[in-house]
Amino acid sequence: MKLPVLTDLDGAGVHDSAVATDALASASAAAHLRYFDVDLSGVDSKLALLDALAKGLSLPAHFGRNWDALADCLEDDGLAGKHGVVIRLGHARAYRSAHAQDWKTLEEILDEAAEFWKERHLPFWVFVA
Repeated sequence: MKLPVLTDLDGAGVHDSAVATDALASASAAAHLRYFDVDLSGVDSKLALLDALAKGLSLPAHFGRNWDALADCLEDDGLAGKHGVVIRLGHARAYRSAHAQDWKTLEEILDEAAEFWKERHLPFWVFVA
């Protein structure tokens, strides 16, 4: 996959991607976007998924480890910074296949966050690898 222009609000959102981690991190830095790399290898439950997201996104200690709390944290000003955010969800295939309903819920939350930030003129990108 060719890396999109990360400052493009219209293209921002959740995308399947095979972009190399280093290339994505470099492009994020060049666009002045915050970059988070969330490792989902070995994640085998909703709770483990939420823990991996909390760790990878550096969510606050008071993160409630549930879908509503995740949605709230994704719409917090601290996450997107001044220019927007790029999130890479690495090693997602196994969880996505084994927990289709949870994955669908996660994607809906991520899509809603992307719309939230788009309304504030900040790109919110999620690359699922």
